[in-house]
Amino acid sequence: MGARIASCACGRDIVRVLPSERLIPGNSEGEPLPDSHSELPPVIRRTEFVAFALAGLLVIAVVTVLYVGKAFFLPVVMAFVIGTMLSPAASFLERCKVPRALGAVLIVIAGTAVVAFAVALIASPVMEWSTHLPELGAQLKDKLHVFDRPLALWRELQAMVGGSEEFPSFQLPKIEWVQPTLEFLSPTFTEFLLFFVTLILFIASWRDLRRAMIMNFSNHDARLRTLRILNEIEVHLGNYLLTVTVINVGVGVATGLICALTGMPNPAGLGALAATLNFIPIIGPIAMFAVLVMVGLVAFPTISGALMAALAFGGLTFLEGHFITPTIIGRRLALNALAVLLALAFWTWMWGPMGAFLASPFLIVGLILKEHLLPADSPQLPQA
Repeated sequence: MGARIASCACGRDIVRVLPSERLIPGNSEGEPLPDSHSELPPVIRRTEFVAFALAGLLVIAVVTVLYVGKAFFLPVVMAFVIGTMLSPAASFLERCKVPRALGAVLIVIAGTAVVAFAVALIASPVMEWSTHLPELGAQLKDKLHVFDRPLALWRELQAMVGGSEEFPSFQLPKIEWVQPTLEFLSPTFTEFLLFFVTLILFIASWRDLRRAMIMNFSNHDARLRTLRILNEIEVHLGNYLLTVTVINVGVGVATGLICALTGMPNPAGLGALAATLNFIPIIGPIAMFAVLVMVGLVAFPTISGALMAALAFGGLTFLEGHFITPTIIGRRLALNALAVLLALAFWTWMWGPMGAFLASPFLIVGLILKEHLLPADSPQLPQA
């Protein structure tokens, strides 16, 4: 026994029990208590549970507000992100003795002109093809006769399991799909107006807004950290926009050349569509591949000829996505593929195609905030 016996002044013996030998209430075995609190099982306190619950409710509330208020939040957030990307250009014009307000207007006008030019290249073939949907459907049906045998086997399999032997005939959707699609893809005039006004005012007043955010903190270290975060966000978003634009223009030019060499109709419009869709990761190249397959099936008499441009475009996007873009952007802003996919799915569900465009900038901003708010020298979990 580790108990100690001591004598008091009155001559009586007092038995002192060590802390490790004290009995747990209700324990007849007499097992000692743990020597340290670290051996006790972890307990989730009520305050921690309430904090987690409140944080979850806050996230749900924010997502709900952003989803319901899409007509307001989407153009405003879009203007903030694009304005941050274009702020280095405004600063460059300001160094060239151009007032910042005038530089903001010139930048927005130049960007609008470029977007309008790309839309004009894309809209011309789309409008032409939409007026010939019945003829295109008949041509596609004739080109897909090679699948008659697989379809016959499918009918036999359905007959064996007791299903209907009829297989739905192939036909393009009716013209009614055009209007809902355009309504989904294009914002309203009010959203356009809110976006452009907010964008101009944000670029013109970004320097003052940044100073106000920095001076909002009373601590010198907090001000310095905020300044570094804002500078890095501005620089990296600007570099991202410039780099991705140059890469996507290159992809568009290469796609146009591929379409011209393979004999595809309207190679300029297809190249502009490829450059535009490539701003949306993962979904954009897949959609462009499907467009090239459909156009090739209409334009060429054989399946092999119809797939030439699409396969060449697939090889081009594979090289661009796995080698060119990661090398140019660099590993510091290299985004995890799973994170990109989840962010793309979430923001596309939230705000549609414009949300898909914002997914990568949001991830870049989150990466920068993580680096500054959770530095590498903070306590980390051990490596597995």
